[in-house]
Formats: sequence, structure tokens, C-alpha cells
Amino acid sequence: MKKFTLSFALAFICLLFQFNGFSQSSETSIAWDEWGVPHITSENVQDLFFAQGWAQMHNHANHILKLYGTSRGRAAEYWGPDHVSNDMIVHTLGFGDLADNWQKDQDPESAQIFESFVKGLNAYAQAHPEAIDPANKNILPVTVKDALMHSMFVIFTRFISGRELQISQQWPDLGSNTIAIGPSKSANGNAMLIQNPHLPWYGEFLFFESHLMLNEKNMYGATLVGLPGIAIGFNKNLGWSHTNNVIDNSDLYELSLQDNGYLMDGELENFEVTSAKIKIKQEDGTLTTQEIPVMKTKFGPVVKVEGDKALAIRMVGLDRPDMLLQWWKMINSHNFEEFEDALKMSQIPFWNVMYADKEGNLFYLFNGLIPERERGDWSYWRSLVKGGESKDLWTNMHSYEDLPKVKNPATGWLQNANDPPWTSTLPRAIESSSYPAYFSPDEMYFRAQGATKLITEHDKISFDELVDIKHSTRLELAHRIVDDLIEAIDSSPSPLLNEAKEVLEDWDLKADSDSEGTLLFYLWAKNFNVFRNDTYAKPWDIEKPNLTPDGLANPEEALSKLEETVKLMKEKFGNLDVKWGDYYKIRNGNELLPGNGMDGWAGIFRVAWSGDEDDNHEYITGGDSWVGVIEFDETPKAKVLLSYGNATQSNSPHKGDQLKLFSDKELRDAYFTKEEVEKHSKKRMILKNGKFVEN
Repeated sequence: MKKFTLSFALAFICLLFQFNGFSQSSETSIAWDEWGVPHITSENVQDLFFAQGWAQMHNHANHILKLYGTSRGRAAEYWGPDHVSNDMIVHTLGFGDLADNWQKDQDPESAQIFESFVKGLNAYAQAHPEAIDPANKNILPVTVKDALMHSMFVIFTRFISGRELQISQQWPDLGSNTIAIGPSKSANGNAMLIQNPHLPWYGEFLFFESHLMLNEKNMYGATLVGLPGIAIGFNKNLGWSHTNNVIDNSDLYELSLQDNGYLMDGELENFEVTSAKIKIKQEDGTLTTQEIPVMKTKFGPVVKVEGDKALAIRMVGLDRPDMLLQWWKMINSHNFEEFEDALKMSQIPFWNVMYADKEGNLFYLFNGLIPERERGDWSYWRSLVKGGESKDLWTNMHSYEDLPKVKNPATGWLQNANDPPWTSTLPRAIESSSYPAYFSPDEMYFRAQGATKLITEHDKISFDELVDIKHSTRLELAHRIVDDLIEAIDSSPSPLLNEAKEVLEDWDLKADSDSEGTLLFYLWAKNFNVFRNDTYAKPWDIEKPNLTPDGLANPEEALSKLEETVKLMKEKFGNLDVKWGDYYKIRNGNELLPGNGMDGWAGIFRVAWSGDEDDNHEYITGGDSWVGVIEFDETPKAKVLLSYGNATQSNSPHKGDQLKLFSDKELRDAYFTKEEVEKHSKKRMILKNGKFVEN
């Protein structure tokens, strides 16, 4: 009888620990390290993603609520009329209805991930109401639909259709670098990988770093705040990174209006018209309502009407609800075959994939959904598609097998710096002529050219050398034209230009914080049409893709602009040899740190762009965001950085705590093994009764 009673009691206790649908295993824990990175351990997927949701809210509660309120299309209701245009985009593109469809069509595993993650977000908010600003409390509770709409808002408006919606123009060099080094090019005979997305240091572009340990699976990396899982990461066997493609998978159609409709193949078509009501918060706290028409065409929703024309937008990916699941399968892969099976899901509609693994495999994929088109080349589809012709109305996508890809090139290395796929290694492993003309243009930009030189100047590359490559501030543009500029000055009697010559001759052609000459070159180059091919004596040549363009086509104009720049610098700074870090700054609260790096147009690998300035300084607001350098040995060796820190909560010590490392061009160790996590844990929390409590 005692044995039965004990068994019954144990069973009853087990039932109690099934609270809220979670197993409440003692193995579900969060260990926080000194950088605010959560190392999450669990025996099941539900608890793991519940913990990740909790951890994200712990570090970003108010930021996530603002993101979700914005993605709901109710930002004007919460925060006022400045957000009306945002809400109009959400309603025009129909994200609310699309989220309902995605919830119905999702794989059950996707649904489980989102549900657990959102439960974690809400559980944290319920347990810690003091962490939520009063202005954000009415956004709670958040729902799975909110998380889905947020993923849509980011993917479709910021990446796939950012150009078409004229959003991405606000953020220069929205892109990334990545390099994969194979055993034949590696000093230790191990494959290595650089992960290096470039995004703004604010808003929906912030990354969240986490470490997920599910039974024997060990997964590390980053994803955008507000989303579950790991989007750029590595495990003990393999890793990958993403870069923005030079891909066209969203189009703007210019349609002619007639009799309250539009013309398609010369025939009148009616709009599908509905309306949406946007509530707008006024200064006194009251709400007004604005009704907006939502018009759809066979080409897609109308995003602008002007005169007798309308612009309709068509995007890929609306029928792919399992993007997060694909990333989950990628991070759970044990080898290349499993990883490629995940890629073949074709749920991720955008972004190149760069891969390396412990077996020494390298792989590059021009990933994404590319429409099958009846006609036209790259320039045709990148312009407004005019005429309203049904032959331009695409539906089907190219298969995974159709996409450009390279595995284990003879060169032993791969790179992408947002250049088209054809220059992923040199000599080329794939040719543009083998693919439809609308896939991608054939060109190579200065940043990618600089990357190939950083790689090929080494016979073998060590891990430390790869870290140095990651931090390189060498300006490829300067290497092409500074010598020509100096030569042109030799024929000029101008004392101002000869002052500039002295500075340029002593300059290291880099953008380190102590580089003198960088500011002079930067201010001159911004005013000298460096983006135009006809600026150069030797235009870009497909036969010399990483050696051209070169030289100055118009030295006289170059000198005229340089003299203007010298006068400006003397007026503002008094001299020409200003250290770059004295001008280019990083804000960390009230502290100003010396910056390094520059906009990517100058051909620099260390991208750090300025989005704010005053009379005497520019301030870095984007560029290198998440950085990972990984060597795939028996246990991965990894150095990482999340430039702006892993938290945004106003009272968090991790808000901006990595900016000093960024300023010093340093990375930190990723704590990947259980021993490392235990050694560096500053706080450990256990999941009990639907919330985490300190152990």
C-alpha cells in the first residue's frame, strides 16, 4: 500500500509540473554570461523556445513591444500621427490576412515554435510588469499573429521590397560580408567562416545573440529581435551566414488608369477594393479614425496612385510560411547533406547562403525565390515594368536546382560582399551566361574586390589572420586612385593641393581610428562621382573583375574638387591631417568613442556607416552588427561580437557594453562548451511553474 501511495504521489507531482503545457524539466535553464548572452538548456523544443522568448523580453521587452505594435499596423493608434504611413503599408500589403493564412498553412512544427516563443514573451511580461513602460502596456498580450506579422514586416518591406517601397534608401549599404576558407587555404587544415551582416543599429534590424542547447545539440548564433530561433549560426559540425543578394524578386508595375479601373493587355480590369480604418492618437490622448482604400490588381496591391497611373507591387514569398522552420532545420543539421535538404525547403525567399563545416566542405548558394519570367534582362526588371501586359505577370518560381551555387571550389575559398554570384571565387566557378539574364547582373563592386585581395594575398590563412581580415579597414578605392591623384597634383602650382599631397603621401590608405588622410579622401570622394564608371580611366572589365576600374578619367576635375575639400577642411578643422577617429565617432550613452571603418562604397571590409552628423563629427549608426569568426575543429573555435550589445532595456548593463570592443577592433570568445558556459555564468535561472526563477 505504501508503494502504491508513493507512486501515486510521484505521478501527481509530475502532473503538476506540466503546468501551462510545459514540461518544467529541471534541465530547462538560462545561464547568463557577462555579456548578457543567454545560454539556454532544455530537453524539449517547447521549453527551449519558451526560454528564448523569455530571454528576449528580459533584454528587449519595450523594444519588442514597439516592434510588434508597429507590425500590427496600429503604430499611429499607440504613438501618434507620425506612424500613419507605416500603418498604411501594413494594411495595403494585407499582412493581417496573410498572417491568418500562414497560421492555417504552417507546418505543425513551425506553429509549435511560434506558440512556445510567444508564451515566453508574455510570461516574462506578466512576471515583470515593472520592466514594461506604461506607453507599451496596452500592446500586451502579444500573439502568434503578432510574431508572424512582424516577420512579414521585416522580410517584405525591409528586404524583398525595400528598394521598391523606397525604404532601404534610408540605410546605406544594407548588406553584409561573408568569407569561407577551406582546408587547402587554411593554416590548420580546418574550414573557417566569417559571419558579418551589415544592418542599422536600431529598430527592427537589431540582432539577438543566444546559445541553445537541446539535449545533445549545441547551437549558437543570432536572429533579429522579436523572432525565434537562429538565423545566422553554427553548431559543433557546421555553420552559415547570410548576405543580401543582388536579386530581383519584387517588381513595381506601372498601370494606366481608365474608368475607375486599370488596363491589362489594353482591356479594362476592375480593382478589388476594400478599406481599412487606421486609428490615430492625438496630443490630448483621444483617437481619430482615418479610412484608407486598399486596392488590389492582378499584378498585386496598389502602393501609389498619381494622375492617370498607378503602381502595383508584386512580391515573392507570400506563400512560404515556414521560413523560421527552415532556419531551425539548418541549425539542427549534422552534415552538408542534411543542411542542403533544409535549403531545398525553399522557404527563405532572400539572402545568399555561405557555408562551412568540420568535414572541410565549403558551399555558396545564390539563395532566394526568383520568378520564372518570359522575357527581359536585369535592367528590364529593375526598372518600372510598364504597360500592364500579362506576359510580365509571373507566378512560378525557379527551383533550388536552378539557382547558382558552388561547392568546394578549386581555389579553396569563397566570398560574398553583396556582389552578384559570379564572383564568389576567382577564377570564376560559375558563369552568368549559363543562367537567365534576369538572375543577376555581371559586375563586381569595390568591397568584394577588396575581399578577394585580402584572401588571395595569403598562401595559407590562420584563424588570427582571418580575424584581421574581418577587421581590415583597407580602402580598395583609395588603392586605385590616390596615386593618380598625387601624380595630377605634381603638375599643379596650387599650394593648397601640395598640402593635400603631403597628407596623402603619408596616409596608410586605411580607415583606422588613428589614420591621417582618411577624412581628406572621404570628403573628396563623396563629392567626386566615385559611383560612376566613367569617372575612371579604365572602366570595370569583366576580364579583370577585381583589378578594375582604375585611374582617373578627368584629373582636372578631380583636382578642382580636391581643392574645394582642402578649403573646407581648413575652415572647419584648421588642418588636413585630422585623425579619422577624432572625426568619425561612436556614441555610447554620453561617451564618445573613436570610430573606425567607413561606408562600403569605398571598398572597405570593415563597414561602419554614418547616419548622423554635426558640424565637426559623423556618428556611426550601422554596419558591422553581428560578427562571428569560426574555425571548425573538433570543437568549434569562435570569436564573436554584437556591436551594440545584447540588450536595449534602459537599465540593462549590456546596452552598448560591446561598443568599446568595436572601437578597439576586438572580438570576444563565444562560450560554446558546457565548461565554458559554467565558468562564465553570472546568473542561472530555472523554469518553474511557467516562469524563470533564479537558482
